[in-house]
Amino acid sequence: MLTVTRGAALYVGALVGPGLLLVPALAEQAAGPAAILAWLGVLLVSAPIAATFAALAVRHPVPGGVSAYVRASFGGAAAAVTGIWFVTAVVVGGPAVALVGGLYVAELLGWGSGGALVVAVVLYVVVLAVNAAGLQVSSAVQLVVSALLVLLVGVAAGVAAPRVSADTWTPFAPHGWWAVGTAANILMWLVFGWEAMAQLAGEFRRPRRDVPRAIWIAFAVIAVLYVGLGVATIAVPSAVDAPVPLADLMAVGFGTAGRVVTTVLALVLTLGTMNVYTGSAATLAVDLAQQGALPSWFSGGARARMRPLAALAATSTVMFALLAWGAFSVDTLVRATSACFVAVYVLALAAAVRTLEAGGRVLAVVALAAVGVVAAFSSVYVLVPAVAALLVLVLRRRDRPALVA
Repeated sequence: MLTVTRGAALYVGALVGPGLLLVPALAEQAAGPAAILAWLGVLLVSAPIAATFAALAVRHPVPGGVSAYVRASFGGAAAAVTGIWFVTAVVVGGPAVALVGGLYVAELLGWGSGGALVVAVVLYVVVLAVNAAGLQVSSAVQLVVSALLVLLVGVAAGVAAPRVSADTWTPFAPHGWWAVGTAANILMWLVFGWEAMAQLAGEFRRPRRDVPRAIWIAFAVIAVLYVGLGVATIAVPSAVDAPVPLADLMAVGFGTAGRVVTTVLALVLTLGTMNVYTGSAATLAVDLAQQGALPSWFSGGARARMRPLAALAATSTVMFALLAWGAFSVDTLVRATSACFVAVYVLALAAAVRTLEAGGRVLAVVALAAVGVVAAFSSVYVLVPAVAALLVLVLRRRDRPALVA
């Protein structure tokens, strides 16, 4: 059975990931020092989201998580769209996460941008091979690595704190106030994960009491961590434009040793997170194919997960080729991935509005409205989940006669 402390640790682990290695700097690049308002805004948005999923976990615990809530509220088509948004996020975000790990390794060894891309490709190949072999990183390992990252970020924020001065905050909004919304949209990457624990409510001894406590302890830890990191990123301007901002923050207080530790942790965390999400996406792709939301090719064969993995290998090859060509940057992939996850949250919270009652429904309405505001800043990247949803609906309509038969 899960205790409150263990549950809170799992929640923190679900939120803390490779995004912390790069996303804070991208937000500061977008909005300047005003990015701190985006940090605070995202935390404000995160609070009703966390409370809503806590209410769902307690009152309607289901093993399927978000997709199950969406299916119960809006039917199979909406659930399929939710699933394809998750798969699309992995397709687009996987190469981005791999490149983040590659940048940290290449920067430490002096290999340059080309070397970073090579390392990223190697990381992705390793992850695909591990998944093809049916191996998975244990939750305990993921939890330890996430805990180490929390400690590392806390140390980095503490080291950078003495460098905060009035000069680092001026000009406060060099790119205008609209850029704060853009930064918030980028930072949403860091609060995806509250939904991941919804299906574990039954593991708590006293869910009605323990789940909310675990979530609010986790929220307090995340709030302190994120605000500290936001301030630290602004306090060390050299880290903002660096390809490895967290390593630069650690180097302020610990020199080369700080860079080495950060790089090793970044590499382990990147591999672990990619492994989990790649495996989840492959399994989900098989399920979606069986529902008619993806071509039936994905569900065939004795080892059905091999076909989605092959498709991920093909799409990642294209992604890496386009990155090498300079067609887009890691920032583009982050924005597109964030747009997909925001879309998932919009549907999930809309389902919560229909599912919950009384105070829970009010929380869900507030959360949905807040995420809707953030979604408005997705800009052209909203086309990624929009196109994915359209393709799913077309496939389902085309395959419906066969499914009925």
